Amino acid sequence: MEEKVKILLFEDNPGDAGLIEEMLEESADFRYELKNAETLKEGLSFLKENLFDIILSDLGLPDSDGIDTFLEIHARNSRIPIVIFTGISDEKIGIDAVKKGAQDYLVKGQVDSRLLKRSIQYSIERKKAEERVQNLANIVESSNDAIITRSLDGFITSWNQGAEQIYGYSAEEILGKPATLLIPCGLENETLKLTEMVRQGEKIHQYETSRLRKDGKIIDISMTLSPVLEISGELIAISVIVRDITESKKAEEKLQKSEERYRIITEQTGQLVYEYDIEEDKIYWAGAIEKVTGYTQEELLSTGVKLWINNVHPDDQKNVWNQKIIDCGKSIKKTENKRKNKRNFHLEYRLRRKDGSYIHIEDHGVYLQKGNYLTNKVLGIMKDITERKKAENTLKKIEEARKKEIHHRIKNNLQVISSLLDLQAEKFAGNDVYDTSKVLSAFRDSQNRVISMALIHEELYGSREVSTLNFATYLQKLTEDLFKCYNIGASGAQKVLEIEENTFFDMDTAVPLGMIVNELVSNSLKHAFPGGRTGEIQIKLSRNENGNFENGAIEDSNGKSKTTGYTLTVSDNGVGIPKSINIEDSDTLGIQLVTILVDQLDGELELNRDSGTEFVIKLTV
Repeated sequence: MEEKVKILLFEDNPGDAGLIEEMLEESADFRYELKNAETLKEGLSFLKENLFDIILSDLGLPDSDGIDTFLEIHARNSRIPIVIFTGISDEKIGIDAVKKGAQDYLVKGQVDSRLLKRSIQYSIERKKAEERVQNLANIVESSNDAIITRSLDGFITSWNQGAEQIYGYSAEEILGKPATLLIPCGLENETLKLTEMVRQGEKIHQYETSRLRKDGKIIDISMTLSPVLEISGELIAISVIVRDITESKKAEEKLQKSEERYRIITEQTGQLVYEYDIEEDKIYWAGAIEKVTGYTQEELLSTGVKLWINNVHPDDQKNVWNQKIIDCGKSIKKTENKRKNKRNFHLEYRLRRKDGSYIHIEDHGVYLQKGNYLTNKVLGIMKDITERKKAENTLKKIEEARKKEIHHRIKNNLQVISSLLDLQAEKFAGNDVYDTSKVLSAFRDSQNRVISMALIHEELYGSREVSTLNFATYLQKLTEDLFKCYNIGASGAQKVLEIEENTFFDMDTAVPLGMIVNELVSNSLKHAFPGGRTGEIQIKLSRNENGNFENGAIEDSNGKSKTTGYTLTVSDNGVGIPKSINIEDSDTLGIQLVTILVDQLDGELELNRDSGTEFVIKLTV
């Protein structure tokens, strides 16, 4: 951070405000300016009159308290990153604030100078990254080219407006469908071959082929295929940039049948057709001259090659001159005895427009010869591919942002683990004598909680997705590990799973829900079947088809469901949970954790004691 970082602190306690200032003085390796507001009203007034880079806020102020403090600040200044301070007893509010837009939260009494500095720097950079990702996504969405991502097993996972225009399918119609819907009969092997080339590390540029539109029309396209790599470098998907060249292909076919100077290509094609006569040193142009170059046809008419090459970007001039003029000419001379009379070329370079700006050009054509003499003629077609180049760069930047997001999620989960260990440690605080079996049991509980989160990441990476995972598969693995951990194989306890297949959740839902299952199943395994009793532990996950959950499906303006209701039931037919235990006011860490996590998911928790123990959690996703 080279510029001075302007920090606004909401803190009414002079001691806490002074401590924060001391921590910044101790560890900040960047220049900063700190301004303190003791009330919400005063801070909002500062925000109207000054520009700040980051906001640090206590949630308890004289004129505002709790999550409402954050929501009021965020509503007024959503573009400024916010880090909030919480007490140990209200960490849930901190988590809730992060869900609603805060960049981070810090627990008072657990913050040191290095952690404060790191949180400030990280929050500012992540907020900038979020805005960059949004801007880049807007560019991709507005591109006229089709920008598509498909998984390695051939399913379409992203689809922009350009793809909708070219193929006729909306995103809702095509996402999740096999890419074979777009491939005409007879080209299936070609697609397999191209996929294998990308698997081998090749990037395929401007590959011309045919594709099938929704209306049944076959179109000609030019496409670039690029690998999408995991952080480890492993291939996880393929990105495809497609341009409809149906019209230009038709124009090329007409050009091959005619010796006219290609004036048949109209302005609407967005292409330049040229003929360069080397002997006369003249270039004849036709097509979208002014649209592409900024020059009028009269200005470019009969322009010599030197004037043209001088408008090529200096870094590209040597390659363009060698390949288009020198190499093509030498190649034809070497093949005179073999009766070959032409050589194709294809180039990409930057060309300076009349206004001085540079655009990316795709230039492909043919160098011709008649009889034993060179005609001194190059025929070619140019088109502006600047937008396509921007889209390619955008995909690279989005991939970088995606990797940063993965690191952020891992960091958040490590913070959750740290908080769980703190809570576990509190159970033994103040004891002079420790029961070894209880300590070992506590360690095993903590280990299982860590494993439940580790399985989330294992399943996530195994699915080659970064945002969602198959929760049904995850629950299968989690329960198997829990039964092995508690050595249930030798007893009569059995597990019964009734999980709806292909249930996909994102990380914000999967992590807390997985920990809930871990706590409830562990509790049944430890307490439901004393003395080797037999019985069943049932885990059931299903969708709420009838929408009878009061926080159920939310509909958009078209009446389509944007969220889905789910019911998770964990039950056993064991000895039952004591009636003295109240889930709303329990002193056991497991029940407290379940209650907190259900609240985090905005769900409902119900305990039934009619036959054994049954926990029912209802939530919307």
